[in-house]
Amino acid sequence: MELTKDAALIEAVLLLENDPVEVRKLAGITGLSMEAVQDGISLLQSALEADGHGLEIVEIGGGYSFAPRKTLWEQLRERYGKSAENRLSKAALETLAIIAYSQPITRAEIESIRGVAADGMIKLLASRNFIREVGKKDVPGKPVQFGTTREFLKAFRLSTISDLPKLDGLEKERFEQE
Repeated sequence: MELTKDAALIEAVLLLENDPVEVRKLAGITGLSMEAVQDGISLLQSALEADGHGLEIVEIGGGYSFAPRKTLWEQLRERYGKSAENRLSKAALETLAIIAYSQPITRAEIESIRGVAADGMIKLLASRNFIREVGKKDVPGKPVQFGTTREFLKAFRLSTISDLPKLDGLEKERFEQE
């Protein structure tokens, strides 16, 4: 499948950018309309799928990026999978899961769910840019609330937070605050 000049330009930009690029930013970089960018992305996605390439264009946190095709990732994970899931401790992953499924959430609420202090894990996750302050809870003391970041979505190959695996009843209860 031969690409249009616009699609080829978008492909080159995505290759050169390290992070996912939003349609609006792609339009600014390329000088194309947002509609032309969307059409180009669709054409690229179809071309990569039709020709059986090892790459695909994925949407991550509202932006687009190249990534290894999901069907190949299991084979590649051991060598190239320096992702968050391999580098974070069980405690850090547990804290991150609580934040991801319960956001926005305060430190005290995280500690209530985990049953242990969360300061260290919150600092670690914030230093890796997986979580950030998203506001303050409207209660006495106005505690800081945390939520996940675009970097979290990128590390776990999620387009949006709603792409997280769904929890069954028992798992869901664990994430509810008492």
